[in-house]
This record gives sequence, C-alpha cells and structure tokens, in this order.
Amino acid sequence: MSAEATTGERASILLVDDMEDNLVALEAVLGSLNEPLVRARSGEEAMKALLRRRFALVLLDVRMPGMDGFETAANIKRLDQTKDVPIIFLTGAEDDAGYAFRGYATGAADYLTKPFDPWVLRAKVTVFLDLHRKKQQVERLLTQEQADDRELNSRLTALEEQLTDSPDIPTLRTQVRELRQLVNRGHAS
Repeated sequence: MSAEATTGERASILLVDDMEDNLVALEAVLGSLNEPLVRARSGEEAMKALLRRRFALVLLDVRMPGMDGFETAANIKRLDQTKDVPIIFLTGAEDDAGYAFRGYATGAADYLTKPFDPWVLRAKVTVFLDLHRKKQQVERLLTQEQADDRELNSRLTALEEQLTDSPDIPTLRTQVRELRQLVNRGHAS
C-alpha cells in the first residue's frame, strides 16, 4: 500500500520547462506515480503556480527565456510559503559544468542532466514524495498534540477552580479520570 493510499493525500509536482517535448517526457516518466503533475512554461508561471497551491517538489529547467531556472529557484527560496519546497534542477549535458555548483548554491536539492535516466528520476522523485508525506504526517501529529495540550491545560484550570470553590468529590474524580485518559492518549501517539 502506498503512502498516498494510507494518508489520502496527493502530492503535486511542478514541472517547469519552456520546451513542450521536455514537459511531455517528464509527464511520461512520472505519470505512473499517480500524483498531480502541474506544468509551467516559464519561471513566472512557476511562481504563480507555487503561490496558488502547495507542491511536494519542483522539477526546474535551468535554461529558459526570461526568468531562468536559477532566478526562479532564488525566488522560490526567498518566499516563506515556498522556501522548503525541494527543487531538482534539470539541464542539458552540454551546459557549463559550473551550473551544478550554481544550482546547489541556489538551493537545489538535486541536479540532473538531460537526457536523464527515467528510472533514476522516478526514484529521486519518489524519495522526495515520501519525505513530503512524512513531513505532513509530523505536522498533523504536532497539531493534534498542541490541541490536546490546550484542552488539558483548560481542564486543569477548571479543576483548580473547583477545588478552591466547593469540592464535589464524585465530579472531581470523574474529571481526574477524563484527564488521565487525555494524558494517556497523548502518550500513545
């Protein structure tokens, strides 16, 4: 059973390339992952897409007219809502050897040259998708833990107030049992 099936979440992947053939090739390689693939034909389109929805990963061509891949990556890493989205740069094998260094310096998580091995690309993307899902799972658990802590503190405050006013022992025992269950639920997660 895949992580997607167990969490019920889909992890979108942003494909950024100005060449239609490259986008089609990426879709062919990644289509079997059954995750939403979103196209952008420029750095500007990529930034708009990133501001509209969350992505697990960006596959970004280095050489594009207008805003190139490096500038796009710098803009992605500059924004709070997108700075943690991993970027895999894709570039032609004939490109300058310094491009890889520049890509990593810009914040890339990985760097592949075209033509890329489809199996390697799919494996790398799968790792990033798994990391994305695990991060979401940790965020959900943290949110639940914070909610439980707030409820526990609220109920403890109410219990303290009852102890100072007029103690109703049976009610207090019930509340203590409920608090114990809440604490034990937190330890079980």
